[in-house]
Amino acid sequence: MKNPAANLPVDAVAPPSRRRFLKGAAGFGAALALPNSKVLGANGDIRVGVVGVNGRGNSHMAGFAKMEGVRVAAICDIDPNVLENRVVKYSELQGFTVRGFADMRAMLDSGEIDVFTTATPNHWHSLAGIWAVQAGKDAYVEKPISHNVWEGRQLVKAARKYERICAGGTQSRSYGTIRKAVKYVREGTLGKIEFVKGLCYKPRTPIGLGGNGEIPKGVDYDKWCGPGPLEKPLRRKRFHYDWHWFYAYGNGDMGNQGIHQMDVARWFLGEDAISPRVISIGGRLGYQDDGETPNTQIVYHDYETAPLIFETRGLPKEKQFQGEGWGANMNSPEEFPGEKGIGVVVQCEGGRVYCNSGGQVKITDNQGAEIKVIEGTGEKNDHFANFIKAVRSRKIKDLNADCEETHLSSALCHTGLISHRLGAPMHGGEVLERIQGDNLLAGRHEAMEEHLAKNGVDLDAETITLGPWLKFNPETEWFEGNADLDEGANALATREYRKPYVVPEKV
Repeated sequence: MKNPAANLPVDAVAPPSRRRFLKGAAGFGAALALPNSKVLGANGDIRVGVVGVNGRGNSHMAGFAKMEGVRVAAICDIDPNVLENRVVKYSELQGFTVRGFADMRAMLDSGEIDVFTTATPNHWHSLAGIWAVQAGKDAYVEKPISHNVWEGRQLVKAARKYERICAGGTQSRSYGTIRKAVKYVREGTLGKIEFVKGLCYKPRTPIGLGGNGEIPKGVDYDKWCGPGPLEKPLRRKRFHYDWHWFYAYGNGDMGNQGIHQMDVARWFLGEDAISPRVISIGGRLGYQDDGETPNTQIVYHDYETAPLIFETRGLPKEKQFQGEGWGANMNSPEEFPGEKGIGVVVQCEGGRVYCNSGGQVKITDNQGAEIKVIEGTGEKNDHFANFIKAVRSRKIKDLNADCEETHLSSALCHTGLISHRLGAPMHGGEVLERIQGDNLLAGRHEAMEEHLAKNGVDLDAETITLGPWLKFNPETEWFEGNADLDEGANALATREYRKPYVVPEKV
């Protein structure tokens, strides 16, 4: 099927040349010819096209290139220097011509690929995935699968309409150890779940003040911005990566690292919808920089099964480590001292479970004594291979992380940030007074306040943002029943799209 976006303006094709690869403004579809290379033929191989290869996209290419019967056939990036490097590398590695593109629409229309994967910045994820499935391609879309709630659902609708396999990049679902732990808890072995806590205790140093960073030479900045605003001058010093901390393009650390742990936490609960009520307490504290998103935050999702609490801490456990050793001195979960602070804690009546971002699992009683050991299954934790398995079988059920699962968990990050953005600054005592009816939430606030105090942040003198309790309709996937807050909340549950990079209302 022809890509519906193909009528949008694209660049002219550049001549194929290894040493003059994509020089100048033109050149979205240059083919790189290498000595002794062979053209990929109709031999049954699955041909993969990867978009966004400066960072996470490297893992995509490395993962698919090593699989039998799978080939990285095309690569797309808006930075010609990055693109040239990757095309040369993977053409030489695989022994055949890999085509390079500066526009994903041209890649989708080229006839070169069967499968599309994207590791672009967050604001591109849903639209790129929608374009891919509309063009008849199966799609692997990195986490978070969306930049806002609405567009994530639009991607799921498109995948279903065009009968495409569409996976989300929530890779923890491919850990056999975590799957076993989820089964163990949901069978009721430890009794009723009291709460689940997702943790993103990950070092995040300040990004500096003054913005006005340089756009790398040769980068097609219009395409980089895509659905988001064409921001000039930049509000950040570093072009790459620091977009995560600005709402126009990123979703903070809860939507960056934390989406993995949010997904596992919801998986343990067995909830298959966005939570019906959410509140946030948080701020960007402990230093001053240009970033917008919280580096310290509690989000409370009020599920019927049990509360899902998510905690982000970007500061180390004490202020002294902000000068040196920041990353090696982050908090551990209180229930599992000494363990990594990027993980999930499941508190049940009869014990507790911990699993971290590497798939390690620990199960103890409520006094900390280990009561069960979950060994690895021996199966490789290869999320990309799981996607290819489903591409071959044409069965959504074969996916460990179908796009709808990743959509729901991504949306939990979005609704938590929406409560934060609609909140008001308050001192710690004011916050505690307003939430003291909920012992669990009040206790987590006190723990956060203690953590901040050790980093030199006194909430009696400084303020933190208390967001409103927001009701959400899991069936319509809109905020409802919040009086005057509904309009503002729902405006943040979608966005104003910059033409022509618009997520379609009818997919």
